[in-house]
Amino acid sequence: MIESKDNEQLKTIRKLQQKRWRERLDLFAAEGEDLVEAAERAGWVPELLLIAAPGGVDAHAGTPRSYVEPQLLAEASALGSGTRVIGVYRRRWSEPGGELSVYLHGVGDPGNVGAVVRSAHALCDGPVLLGPGCADPFSPKAVRASMGSLFARPPARAEPAQLAGTLVALDAAAERPLGELATTAPLVLCLGAEREGLPPELLERAAQRVRIALRPDGPESLNVAMAATVALHEVATRMAADA
Repeated sequence: MIESKDNEQLKTIRKLQQKRWRERLDLFAAEGEDLVEAAERAGWVPELLLIAAPGGVDAHAGTPRSYVEPQLLAEASALGSGTRVIGVYRRRWSEPGGELSVYLHGVGDPGNVGAVVRSAHALCDGPVLLGPGCADPFSPKAVRASMGSLFARPPARAEPAQLAGTLVALDAAAERPLGELATTAPLVLCLGAEREGLPPELLERAAQRVRIALRPDGPESLNVAMAATVALHEVATRMAADA
Protein backbone atom coordinates (compact mmCIF):
# COMPACT_ATOMS: atom_id res chain seq x y z
CA MET A 1 0.00 0.00 0.00
CA ILE A 2 1.22 3.51 -0.85
CA GLU A 3 1.98 5.45 2.32
CA SER A 4 4.23 8.23 1.03
CA LYS A 5 3.29 11.39 -0.89
CA ASP A 6 6.58 11.01 -2.77
CA ASN A 7 5.41 7.80 -4.43
CA GLU A 8 5.98 7.96 -8.21
CA GLN A 9 2.39 7.00 -9.03
CA LEU A 10 1.05 9.84 -6.90
CA LYS A 11 3.54 12.17 -8.54
CA THR A 12 2.17 11.12 -11.94
CA ILE A 13 -1.39 11.89 -10.82
CA ARG A 14 -0.33 15.36 -9.72
CA LYS A 15 1.56 15.95 -12.98
CA LEU A 16 -1.53 15.08 -15.02
CA GLN A 17 -3.29 18.14 -13.62
CA GLN A 18 -1.06 20.13 -15.97
CA LYS A 19 -1.68 20.21 -19.70
CA ARG A 20 2.00 19.99 -20.63
CA TRP A 21 2.35 16.71 -18.75
CA ARG A 22 -0.86 15.30 -20.22
CA GLU A 23 0.52 16.02 -23.67
CA ARG A 24 4.02 14.78 -22.86
CA LEU A 25 2.82 11.51 -21.33
CA ASP A 26 -0.25 11.18 -23.60
CA LEU A 27 -2.26 10.34 -20.48
CA PHE A 28 -5.03 11.84 -18.38
CA ALA A 29 -6.72 11.08 -15.08
CA ALA A 30 -10.37 10.43 -14.30
CA GLU A 31 -11.43 10.72 -10.68
CA GLY A 32 -14.30 8.95 -8.98
CA GLU A 33 -16.04 5.62 -9.25
CA ASP A 34 -18.69 6.96 -11.66
CA LEU A 35 -16.09 7.98 -14.25
CA VAL A 36 -14.02 4.83 -13.83
CA GLU A 37 -17.17 2.77 -14.34
CA ALA A 38 -18.12 4.84 -17.40
CA ALA A 39 -14.67 4.18 -18.87
CA GLU A 40 -15.09 0.46 -18.27
CA ARG A 41 -18.50 0.43 -19.98
CA ALA A 42 -16.95 2.14 -22.99
CA GLY A 43 -14.16 -0.44 -23.17
CA TRP A 44 -11.30 1.73 -21.92
CA VAL A 45 -8.62 -0.11 -19.94
CA PRO A 46 -6.75 2.11 -17.47
CA GLU A 47 -3.00 2.26 -17.43
CA LEU A 48 -3.22 2.49 -13.66
CA LEU A 49 -5.81 2.52 -10.88
CA LEU A 50 -5.15 4.15 -7.54
CA ILE A 51 -7.69 3.05 -4.95
CA ALA A 52 -8.25 4.44 -1.48
CA ALA A 53 -7.77 1.80 1.20
CA PRO A 54 -9.48 0.27 3.02
CA GLY A 55 -12.26 -0.58 0.60
CA GLY A 56 -12.36 0.72 -2.96
CA VAL A 57 -13.49 -0.78 -6.26
CA ASP A 58 -12.56 -4.19 -7.61
CA ALA A 59 -13.16 -3.58 -11.31
CA HIS A 60 -10.60 -4.03 -14.11
CA ALA A 61 -9.10 -7.38 -13.16
CA GLY A 62 -5.52 -7.55 -14.36
CA THR A 63 -5.05 -3.77 -14.46
CA PRO A 64 -2.03 -2.47 -12.57
CA ARG A 65 -3.46 -1.04 -9.37
CA SER A 66 -2.26 0.34 -6.10
CA TYR A 67 -4.00 0.87 -2.81
CA VAL A 68 -3.31 4.25 -1.26
CA GLU A 69 -3.79 5.82 2.13
CA PRO A 70 -7.08 7.78 1.66
CA GLN A 71 -5.60 11.08 2.79
CA LEU A 72 -2.74 10.80 0.31
CA LEU A 73 -5.15 10.06 -2.54
CA ALA A 74 -7.30 13.03 -1.49
CA GLU A 75 -4.24 15.28 -1.54
CA ALA A 76 -3.38 14.15 -5.07
CA SER A 77 -6.96 14.76 -6.23
CA ALA A 78 -7.88 17.71 -8.44
CA LEU A 79 -11.43 17.76 -7.07
CA GLY A 80 -10.64 19.42 -3.78
CA SER A 81 -12.98 17.07 -1.94
CA GLY A 82 -11.10 13.81 -2.13
CA THR A 83 -11.89 10.69 -4.11
CA ARG A 84 -12.03 6.91 -3.66
CA VAL A 85 -10.43 5.98 -6.99
CA ILE A 86 -8.39 7.61 -9.75
CA GLY A 87 -7.90 5.96 -13.12
CA VAL A 88 -5.16 6.92 -15.56
CA TYR A 89 -5.97 6.48 -19.25
CA ARG A 90 -4.31 6.92 -22.63
CA ARG A 91 -5.76 9.87 -24.53
CA ARG A 92 -7.91 9.11 -27.59
CA TRP A 93 -9.23 11.28 -30.40
CA SER A 94 -12.09 10.55 -32.78
CA GLU A 95 -12.20 11.28 -36.50
CA PRO A 96 -14.70 13.89 -37.74
CA GLY A 97 -17.90 12.45 -39.12
CA GLY A 98 -21.55 11.73 -38.52
CA GLU A 99 -24.78 13.19 -39.83
CA LEU A 100 -24.69 15.85 -37.09
CA SER A 101 -21.70 17.13 -35.14
CA VAL A 102 -20.68 20.31 -33.35
CA TYR A 103 -17.57 22.47 -33.83
CA LEU A 104 -16.21 24.70 -31.05
CA HIS A 105 -13.85 27.60 -31.72
CA GLY A 106 -11.99 29.40 -28.95
CA VAL A 107 -14.06 27.93 -26.11
CA GLY A 108 -11.50 28.21 -23.36
CA ASP A 109 -13.46 27.06 -20.34
CA PRO A 110 -12.90 23.32 -19.75
CA GLY A 111 -16.25 22.97 -18.01
CA ASN A 112 -18.03 24.22 -21.12
CA VAL A 113 -16.03 21.90 -23.36
CA GLY A 114 -16.86 18.89 -21.19
CA ALA A 115 -20.53 19.85 -21.01
CA VAL A 116 -20.76 20.12 -24.81
CA VAL A 117 -19.13 16.69 -25.14
CA ARG A 118 -21.90 15.35 -22.91
CA SER A 119 -24.67 17.11 -24.88
CA ALA A 120 -23.28 15.96 -28.22
CA HIS A 121 -23.13 12.38 -26.99
CA ALA A 122 -26.80 12.66 -26.00
CA LEU A 123 -28.10 14.42 -29.12
CA CYS A 124 -26.02 13.69 -32.21
CA ASP A 125 -24.05 10.89 -33.84
CA GLY A 126 -20.86 12.84 -34.53
CA PRO A 127 -18.12 13.95 -32.12
CA VAL A 128 -17.34 17.41 -30.82
CA LEU A 129 -14.79 19.00 -33.13
CA LEU A 130 -12.35 21.19 -31.21
CA GLY A 131 -10.79 24.09 -33.07
CA PRO A 132 -8.06 26.58 -32.13
CA GLY A 133 -8.18 28.09 -28.67
CA CYS A 134 -10.36 25.41 -27.07
CA ALA A 135 -9.69 24.07 -23.60
CA ASP A 136 -8.11 20.66 -23.21
CA PRO A 137 -10.94 18.09 -23.11
CA PHE A 138 -8.70 15.82 -21.00
CA SER A 139 -8.25 18.35 -18.19
CA PRO A 140 -9.75 17.32 -14.85
CA LYS A 141 -12.59 19.85 -15.06
CA ALA A 142 -13.54 18.89 -18.62
CA VAL A 143 -13.40 15.16 -17.90
CA ARG A 144 -15.66 15.64 -14.90
CA ALA A 145 -18.12 17.89 -16.80
CA SER A 146 -18.45 15.28 -19.56
CA MET A 147 -19.84 12.83 -16.96
CA GLY A 148 -18.35 9.86 -18.79
CA SER A 149 -19.33 10.93 -22.32
CA LEU A 150 -15.66 11.60 -23.07
CA PHE A 151 -15.13 7.84 -22.98
CA ALA A 152 -18.19 6.97 -25.05
CA ARG A 153 -17.58 9.67 -27.68
CA PRO A 154 -14.05 11.13 -27.61
CA PRO A 155 -13.71 14.54 -29.27
CA ALA A 156 -11.94 15.24 -32.55
CA ARG A 157 -9.49 17.98 -33.52
CA ALA A 158 -10.17 20.19 -36.53
CA GLU A 159 -9.04 23.43 -38.11
CA PRO A 160 -11.77 25.66 -39.58
CA ALA A 161 -10.52 24.98 -43.11
CA GLN A 162 -10.89 21.22 -42.55
CA LEU A 163 -14.61 21.34 -41.73
CA ALA A 164 -16.73 19.50 -44.28
CA GLY A 165 -20.47 19.27 -44.85
CA THR A 166 -23.12 21.92 -44.28
CA LEU A 167 -21.73 24.47 -41.85
CA VAL A 168 -24.29 26.25 -39.68
CA ALA A 169 -23.02 29.16 -37.59
CA LEU A 170 -24.80 29.90 -34.33
CA ASP A 171 -24.50 33.69 -34.21
CA ALA A 172 -26.37 35.98 -31.82
CA ALA A 173 -26.28 38.73 -34.47
CA ALA A 174 -27.94 36.59 -37.16
CA GLU A 175 -31.34 37.67 -38.45
CA ARG A 176 -32.63 34.15 -39.06
CA PRO A 177 -33.94 32.25 -36.00
CA LEU A 178 -32.87 28.69 -35.33
CA GLY A 179 -36.41 27.46 -35.98
CA GLU A 180 -36.05 28.37 -39.68
CA LEU A 181 -32.92 26.28 -40.14
CA ALA A 182 -32.75 24.10 -43.24
CA THR A 183 -31.24 20.74 -42.28
CA THR A 184 -28.94 19.18 -44.85
CA ALA A 185 -26.75 16.33 -43.64
CA PRO A 186 -23.94 16.02 -42.87
CA LEU A 187 -24.39 19.15 -40.78
CA VAL A 188 -21.83 20.80 -38.51
CA LEU A 189 -23.17 23.24 -35.92
CA CYS A 190 -20.47 25.84 -35.23
CA LEU A 191 -20.17 27.83 -32.01
CA GLY A 192 -17.56 30.28 -30.78
CA ALA A 193 -16.60 31.75 -27.44
CA GLU A 194 -19.27 33.92 -25.83
CA ARG A 195 -17.40 37.19 -26.23
CA GLU A 196 -15.49 36.70 -29.48
CA GLY A 197 -17.88 34.42 -31.35
CA LEU A 198 -16.81 32.68 -34.54
CA PRO A 199 -14.00 34.02 -36.74
CA PRO A 200 -15.06 36.01 -39.84
CA GLU A 201 -13.66 33.44 -42.26
CA LEU A 202 -15.84 30.72 -40.77
CA LEU A 203 -18.93 32.94 -40.77
CA GLU A 204 -18.33 33.56 -44.47
CA ARG A 205 -18.12 29.83 -45.19
CA ALA A 206 -21.27 28.97 -43.27
CA ALA A 207 -24.21 27.94 -45.42
CA GLN A 208 -26.55 29.38 -42.78
CA ARG A 209 -26.25 31.78 -39.85
CA VAL A 210 -28.92 31.38 -37.18
CA ARG A 211 -29.63 32.58 -33.66
CA ILE A 212 -31.51 31.22 -30.68
CA ALA A 213 -34.57 33.40 -30.13
CA LEU A 214 -34.55 34.69 -26.55
CA ARG A 215 -37.19 36.58 -24.63
CA PRO A 216 -36.92 40.39 -25.05
CA ASP A 217 -36.68 40.82 -21.28
CA GLY A 218 -34.18 37.97 -20.89
CA PRO A 219 -30.36 37.94 -20.97
CA GLU A 220 -28.47 38.97 -24.09
CA SER A 221 -27.01 35.51 -24.60
CA LEU A 222 -26.70 31.99 -23.24
CA ASN A 223 -23.69 30.20 -21.87
CA VAL A 224 -22.01 28.44 -24.81
CA ALA A 225 -22.68 24.96 -23.41
CA MET A 226 -26.35 25.81 -22.87
CA ALA A 227 -26.59 27.31 -26.35
CA ALA A 228 -25.02 24.21 -27.89
CA THR A 229 -27.47 21.96 -26.06
CA VAL A 230 -30.53 23.99 -27.13
CA ALA A 231 -29.34 24.17 -30.72
CA LEU A 232 -28.34 20.50 -30.96
CA HIS A 233 -31.72 19.43 -29.63
CA GLU A 234 -33.53 21.61 -32.17
CA VAL A 235 -31.37 20.49 -35.08
CA ALA A 236 -31.50 16.80 -34.13
CA THR A 237 -35.28 16.97 -33.80
CA ARG A 238 -35.64 18.70 -37.15
CA MET A 239 -33.32 16.24 -38.88
CA ALA A 240 -35.24 13.27 -37.45
CA ALA A 241 -38.52 14.77 -38.66
CA ASP A 242 -37.10 15.42 -42.14
CA ALA A 243 -35.66 11.91 -42.49
